[in-house]
Amino acid sequence: MREDKNNKASQNQNPNQKENGQLQKKPWFWPVVYTGGALVLAGLLFGYNSLVSKVEEAPLPDLAEVDPGPVVETNALTENMKYPFKEESFSKVQVLQEFYELEANEESRENALMVFNQTFTTSSGISIAMNGEEFEVLAAMSGKVLEVKLDAFTGNKIVIEHPNGMQTHYSSVKDIAVKEGDEVTQGQTLGKATDNEWNQAAGVHMHFEVLENGKYINPKKLLAF
Repeated sequence: MREDKNNKASQNQNPNQKENGQLQKKPWFWPVVYTGGALVLAGLLFGYNSLVSKVEEAPLPDLAEVDPGPVVETNALTENMKYPFKEESFSKVQVLQEFYELEANEESRENALMVFNQTFTTSSGISIAMNGEEFEVLAAMSGKVLEVKLDAFTGNKIVIEHPNGMQTHYSSVKDIAVKEGDEVTQGQTLGKATDNEWNQAAGVHMHFEVLENGKYINPKKLLAF
């Protein structure tokens, strides 16, 4: 009876079930199943990593297309003052008149007095000459031309304001190459030194003044003469 039942049960089994049961008994079946599962899992991990990499490696915007906003010139803020003439001509330079300082010695104070019609005036800068020869007058620092004053009697004058708040004045200048409102760079030619009627004794020269916080200071504190 038991064998009959087993035979009937075997006969009643679905053919697919029989086939599956036979496959499961094969020695290579389960290794293949495990290997397939591992391959599927590896594929899923690879796909996830690729997706994350694409997100992380998304192209950055082209910096050339990004508006940086207004460009601020910072170089001029850190400039050190340079001579208002070509440095290779330094050996020819003569300081004809000094900056007037009360604490200076008597000789320096006398050398800082300018005389016109028997009237003494104290010098608020230094008068520079080169053996009576004409020389190019250069911008001591970068900045903006605030004023160009034409006066043959006292000598034409150029006023430049600099980003650090200082001003430089260049007097007794001819052949002026800049105008009010111009932006100039350090070392740019402004004109040429010349003479004037007001300070005839100086001959061909350039009077150089420096203002800091609106007050005249001795240019020699910034430049070694």
